[in-house]
This record gives sequence, C-alpha cells and structure tokens, in this order.
Amino acid sequence: MAKSGGQLVVDALIENGVTQVFGVPGESYLPVLDALHDAPQIRLTIARQEGGAAMMADAHAKLTGRPGICLVTRGPGAANAYAGVHVAAQDSTPMIVLMGQVARGDMDREAFQEVDVKAMFGDQVKWAAQVNQTERLPEYMARAFSVAQSGRPGPVVLALPEDVLSGTADTVAAPMSQPISAHPDPDAIKRLGEMLHAAERPLVIAGGPGWDAGLVDRFVAFAERWSLPVSCAFRAQDRFPNTHAQYAGDAGLGINPALADAIRNSDLVIALGARLGDCTTSGYTLFDAPVPRQTLVHIHPEPDELGHVFQPALPVAASVGAFLDAAEGLEAPRDPVWAKWTAERNAAYRGWTDEATAMPGTFNLGEAIIWLRENLPDDAILTNGAGNYAAWLHRFYRHRRYRTQVAPTSGSMGYGLPAAVAAKLAEPGRPVVALAGDGCLQMTVQELGTVAQERLGIIVLVVNNSMYGTIRMHQEMHYPGRISGTSLDNPDFVALARAYGLEAERVAETRQFAPAMQRALASDGASLIEIVTDPRALSPTRTLD
Repeated sequence: MAKSGGQLVVDALIENGVTQVFGVPGESYLPVLDALHDAPQIRLTIARQEGGAAMMADAHAKLTGRPGICLVTRGPGAANAYAGVHVAAQDSTPMIVLMGQVARGDMDREAFQEVDVKAMFGDQVKWAAQVNQTERLPEYMARAFSVAQSGRPGPVVLALPEDVLSGTADTVAAPMSQPISAHPDPDAIKRLGEMLHAAERPLVIAGGPGWDAGLVDRFVAFAERWSLPVSCAFRAQDRFPNTHAQYAGDAGLGINPALADAIRNSDLVIALGARLGDCTTSGYTLFDAPVPRQTLVHIHPEPDELGHVFQPALPVAASVGAFLDAAEGLEAPRDPVWAKWTAERNAAYRGWTDEATAMPGTFNLGEAIIWLRENLPDDAILTNGAGNYAAWLHRFYRHRRYRTQVAPTSGSMGYGLPAAVAAKLAEPGRPVVALAGDGCLQMTVQELGTVAQERLGIIVLVVNNSMYGTIRMHQEMHYPGRISGTSLDNPDFVALARAYGLEAERVAETRQFAPAMQRALASDGASLIEIVTDPRALSPTRTLD
C-alpha cells in the first residue's frame, strides 16, 4: 500500500522505538506532523525555539541512550537548531535532526528559506544528506539511526523536501537499526593486565558515551577488584558514585589541584570511554603532546579518537561494555601496592568538597549546593548550562547514581532549562532541578512556556549576579578593572516565571534557601527560585576582593 513520505518517516521512528520527539512546527514538514497525529505511541513536545528543541533532544538521548529526535523547518529553523547540534557533536550524543526543505523543483533558486544542508552543518555532524526520492526515505532513516549510534555517537541531519514528504511510495520501513560497537583485541587486554601489575600509581578517568546503569555497576566492581582510584571526565561525574571510597573527583574546569597533580604524577592513566579534550585535560596540560610522560591507556569506541592529541601506549578501540566484558578475565593482585595512593586520592577529594569556601555577600552558593547533596534523593536529576555558577555545582554536589547529571561538555549556555524539560518527560517520577545563571537562563528562558504547557514539575534555580560571570572573571584576570560588555540589566525573574504560570520566589540569604527548596519540592507544579548572589563571588576559588 502506498504511503506518504511523512508517514514513511514516522513509520521509521516507530520501528526504531522512538517514543518522544521535540520540535518547532513548520510548513515545510506538514506531512510528518500529520502522520504524528495518528501515532499515539510518539509524544510530540513543541519547544519555543529550535535551539531549545535540539537541546531537549540531546538531553533525552543522554538519559535514554537512544537517539534524540528533533524536527525543524528549513532556513532559520535549522540555523536555530545548530546550537543544540553543536552540543550533540562535542558531547558524543546520538541525535537525528529532521529538517524540512523546499520542494525539489525550487532547489538552487534561493527559494524561500532554502539552505544547503551539507554546507550548513559541515563537519559538526556525522552525516548530512538530503532525501530526493520518497521511496528511499526508509533507507535514509535506517542509515541515520545506524550512523548516529555507532562508534563515537553524534548528530545526523536529514533534509526532507516538501514534495518528497507529500509524495507517495509503496515501500516498507526498514527494521530497527543496530549500533555497531568495537571490541578489544584479546592481546590488548592481556597487555593492560601486565601494565596494571607493573604500576605503582594508576588512575582511571571515566567518561564519554555508551554507558548505562548496569555498566556503571560493573565498572564499580572492576575498580573495586583492582582497588583503583577513579576520577570522572568533565561533566561525566555520574559514571562512578561520588560517595565511593575510591572516588578521586572530577577532571574538569575548576579541577582540584591535588587531582591535577595526581594525574600528572600517575605512572598509568586509563582513560575509559572519555575523550581527552580541552576541559578534561586542563587545556591539554595534564599530558604532554604528542607523547604523554605517563603511560596512557585509552579505551574509546571510535578508532579516530585514539591518538587524536595524545598518543597512548595502548590504544583500545572498544565500547565501555565490550571492554568490561574482556577485562573481567584479568586477575587482580590481592594486595595492590597502590592501596595507599587510592586512599590518598579520595581523602584529597573529600578535603576539597566537604565544606563550602567562604564567599563575599549574604548568600553562599557552595552551602546551597551542599544542602542539595544532603537532601535530594539519590535519583534526582540535575541539569545545567554554562557559567561560573556551575563550578559550585560540580565541586560540591555528589552524584550517587548514573544519569543524575545532564550537562553539556561543549559548555553551551542555555542548556539547563531545555534539558530539564527532556529529563522530566523521560523520568516523570524523579525530581528534576535545573541550574542556570542569569545570562545562561536568558538564552532559552522562553522554554518556561514549554514547562507550563507540558505541566512539568521541575525546579529552576537561577543564580543572579547581574553579569556574565565567566567572562567577567577572565576580563578581571587579563584586563583588571576594565569592565566591558559583561554587565546585565535583568528582568524580574520571579515576575517572569509567574507570568508563565510557575510558582516563584527570591532568596538573597543562605538561610532562606532550604525553606524555599522544601516548598518547591513539596509543590505539584513547576517552581523557580531566584538566588541573588554578590557579584564579587566569581567562582569557588576567585573573588573580586
């Protein structure tokens, strides 16, 4: 039976187990919207701007392990979505962006909102293509799911011309695409065992794609069997329980100096799943390039990532799961010589995070984050975007379970609010708290409308210091006293949130935070708490004093 192109697209989504899509409607893909009308198994969440929709799709993929789906129109719609596509690219998140396109007969005329999808998205995506035949839609959709998930996951963009979607074809949807995963060479695993037995100061950096709760449990068992200290890559702090006696802290922005020294002085660093990028390596300073002075073992599902900057002594092209399968056969020493080293790494982490640092002003953000870590349940999901406010969160919060941290390793502002939307839709029974700075929130503040329309009981914490704090910090470091372009005249965030139908209140003293959070947690609806902080408090380690 002949089906419309729009129906073939939706059939492919259903075949691949998609239950949630995000987008902003456009006339360029009306047949897809029409087919979704008769697909009750797929929930369509309409965002207020395509950048928010793409970030929601990214967060959904992070939480579920399945590709996030984003629907956008051509031209400005696709351009807006680019911000979220960049997040997915740098975060190794599987995502499929389905972009409406002008009719084939109008191509190359600079028709209304026409764009060249390949030129527009370039190397920011794993694959960009335009489907020019209705009957080939199942083929392209199947490949999109495969490419987005295989190797190092990432975004794929398909342009769908109007007449291809409205046309019909007598064909069927391809079966569910299976991601292709790499497996380690047995000789490499044997060599890793020999390296571990020869080490005195080993350390693991865990992160990257391809994890799930079961793999985290298996990784914890592996680390315990070998008594290894474990650090987590930038914004991958939920890959190992932060309350564990072998946790060494996060290798990211604002790294504990003691952890940075430990990585530099380690004689065997095992990077498991993580890219050794800018933030995780403190601006590429924790290792020498191209040959690290530490013995480096790098395990990553994408072969091209191995030796991308740092040449490992042992490169292993493997998914996290495949590596753990193979590593279970290694025999660990009964009394490892590095047991004291591991205990010291954990002691250094606790000394760095147990108590909040003193800050100017009447509100101490570190103490507020410590209240969250001591009062939120283990399964609470915390989301955030970019800004110095996040440094307090990363330093003082302790993630106890996998997928309780949803944040962009790309450092994108505006991510926290749309990510919280996706998190609450995916996990409606879990508390979801979005953290944002005043500048960060205003990048996507319109998504409060999505929160209200979807009736999502999230909590938004907006840290208001009336400036772009991160840029101001760098400004003061390099051009002290010469303020330029970093001050903000903000709206009344409480009034704005109430205008969207949220409960809202403002706190300016640390003692006011706990009661405000308790009221928000007890509410059935969404809440926003504006936290007014002293602009002199730039970060947990820097002030303007």
